[in-house]
Amino acid sequence: MATIAFLGLGNMGYPMAGHLANSGHQLRVFNRTHNKAQRWAEEFPGTACTTPATATQNADAVILCVGRDGDVRELLNDQLLAQLQPGTLIIDHTTTSARLAEELAARCAEQGLRFADVPVSGGQQGAINGQLSLMAGCAAADYDDIVRITAPYTRLIERLGNPGCGQKAKMVNQICVAGLIQALAEGLQFARNAGLDAEQVMKVIGQGAASSWQLQNRHQTMLNGEFDHGFAVDWMRKDLQICLQEALHNGSSLPVTALVDQFYGELQQQGAGKLDTSALLLRLPKSSR
Repeated sequence: MATIAFLGLGNMGYPMAGHLANSGHQLRVFNRTHNKAQRWAEEFPGTACTTPATATQNADAVILCVGRDGDVRELLNDQLLAQLQPGTLIIDHTTTSARLAEELAARCAEQGLRFADVPVSGGQQGAINGQLSLMAGCAAADYDDIVRITAPYTRLIERLGNPGCGQKAKMVNQICVAGLIQALAEGLQFARNAGLDAEQVMKVIGQGAASSWQLQNRHQTMLNGEFDHGFAVDWMRKDLQICLQEALHNGSSLPVTALVDQFYGELQQQGAGKLDTSALLLRLPKSSR
């Protein structure tokens, strides 16, 4: 069992930290809204800290699950890194740019610290159920420790390469997901406009090559007009921007991703940024026939 500082108790981090605490690790948690950290400490065995410095003091591992590159930079500042014990393992579950991960890995190595970018997939429900898929960018020597520490909320974990590779793999995930959601939205629109029973159509094609996690888990909520089931448009837009920036860097062409990013931008302009990503259906008109 380890002493773990967990920084960031959002929709994902809150249950993930809970799984670690329930498995016997000694948890110290920090959240910018301290009331949430206090609520967590009332629900799980662990300590709510008022500052990142307090949470990370003498920690064996520091785990982050926050929102953006800037949030990670703010937390892993020079002062905090300087107080960590040599050999401390830093696991960043935040979806960030690969360049940030590479930069932090280099800075940590200079101070005798270990850094790994380990973004996750599986959504809020996967975090609650302890069934997340983890994409690790880390030194090979650190992988076993990462597997052991994250086991309480992991369904699948794979090392994709050195620091930065985990974030690049997460970009692949978001690129694929964006296209699938848009295709599903278009299919549902077409079925309705063609006068078909869209639910019946989904039942049939869900048994064949058109099936996907999105079809199986989101078509009904989309048909019901329910768009409060997880990952928000605002966060997906942030992730797709990271994907498009990396594509410029590595010479990839992402025409579908760029188009879906534009569609999510339209939803944001309409005030739908807090809805889940399946809200792409709202952009598509119903038949006037």
